[in-house]
Amino acid sequence: MRSRAAPRVPRFVAVALMAVALVAGGGACASSAAFAADAAPVADVLQENAAARWAWPVAPPHPVVRGYLAPPTPYGAGHRGIDIRAPDGAPLLAPDDGIVHFAGFVVDRPVLSIQHAGGVLSSFEPVSTTLHAGDVVHRGRVIGTVLAGHCTSGTCLHLGARVDGQYVNPLLFLGGVPPAVLYPTRGG
Repeated sequence: MRSRAAPRVPRFVAVALMAVALVAGGGACASSAAFAADAAPVADVLQENAAARWAWPVAPPHPVVRGYLAPPTPYGAGHRGIDIRAPDGAPLLAPDDGIVHFAGFVVDRPVLSIQHAGGVLSSFEPVSTTLHAGDVVHRGRVIGTVLAGHCTSGTCLHLGARVDGQYVNPLLFLGGVPPAVLYPTRGG
């Protein structure tokens, strides 16, 4: 009987599993070796960006009213970012230097996304901005204003983050989640 190779785990699943492990207490899991290799490129980008964390996109206080929830599949339900309480009309600040990737409407909501170094993309909604694709932005500078319409219990900003096209928890760039450290398991 022929043995079958283990299926390859997509990077976004690996990052999600690492985030779940962190939230659940950070212990090493037996399957960590199976997904560690696939997560390496994303982990490398996160490690490179750890020293230069993002600035918060809204002024303090900035309570997270809804956290990141990785979807089980690329098209599955989840919450691909965090919601940060902010008043209607609050200035939106660039979390880091970058180039505007997109400014416009997605379905019925105004969205702004910024391409940063290392294949990292930040996205914000709902926001009002005068920026256009290709505009250069600088960390801490005003890039728009927060609009009402995202959270049902008050105004909030939805912040998303992607690394090489895969959604990750934005708190990894804001310093709200410690980096994962995977240890080999004993005996095999």
